Amino acid sequence: MNHSMNIPAFEEAASAASSALGGAGLRELATRVAEGWPEQAILGSVRDRRAVAPVLAALTADAVPAIEAAAFLRGLAAGHAAATGEVSVETVWTGPSSHSVPVRSTAQALLDVIAEARTELVLMTYSAKRRPDIRQALADAVARGVSVSVVVETLAGAGGAISGTEPGQAFTGIGGVDLWHWPMGRREGKGAKAHAKLAVADRRALLVSSANLTQSGVSTNMEAGLLVRGGAAPRRVAEHVAELRSRGVLERIRVGDH
Repeated sequence: MNHSMNIPAFEEAASAASSALGGAGLRELATRVAEGWPEQAILGSVRDRRAVAPVLAALTADAVPAIEAAAFLRGLAAGHAAATGEVSVETVWTGPSSHSVPVRSTAQALLDVIAEARTELVLMTYSAKRRPDIRQALADAVARGVSVSVVVETLAGAGGAISGTEPGQAFTGIGGVDLWHWPMGRREGKGAKAHAKLAVADRRALLVSSANLTQSGVSTNMEAGLLVRGGAAPRRVAEHVAELRSRGVLERIRVGDH
């Protein structure tokens, strides 16, 4: 079916609701739509049912594909945030979910942050395992010209707390991804570990979470975090990581080191 004649009606409804929902509300709605939530569950979870109801009605009546609808809503949210200088904070969650409390899944939030990056992407994680969707998202980011840096812990740095292959192996083989670590000789405290877990896109979106970049971390454990868009926090975190690199506190990991 050709949906090109139907989508403008949905776009009109979404655009009309954007001022009431704001960037955070639009992204929240996009996530619910993408995840296939029933209409009544969405209405029960959002902050402004009156603004959302016409959008869902148009989506259903015009049979707009969920993926296209979610993409439009996220684009609308980004435009709204850029125009208003809005700062939004969303709850991110891994584990059991409910329709009564609006939260975003860690995996989807991370993939969204990676997809948003246009110039710079910084990831930090303690443990990491190869995950095809994250690797593909990073490869896509590199392909569109994003400078991608990933800071990981090492087996030596973890002091036996991480087993198996080096965490950095989760990212090797993706051309254009720069790997960094915190050398043992730079750690002042005994047993100090590189335990931060975060993602920053273009110094405008910041995901901070308890979740490691592993299958259990982003999909099955009970983990919690915050996704911040706008304001000083994303910029300051990216600047801090850049400073640690420039001062030599963080050093590159060569592929041969693995």
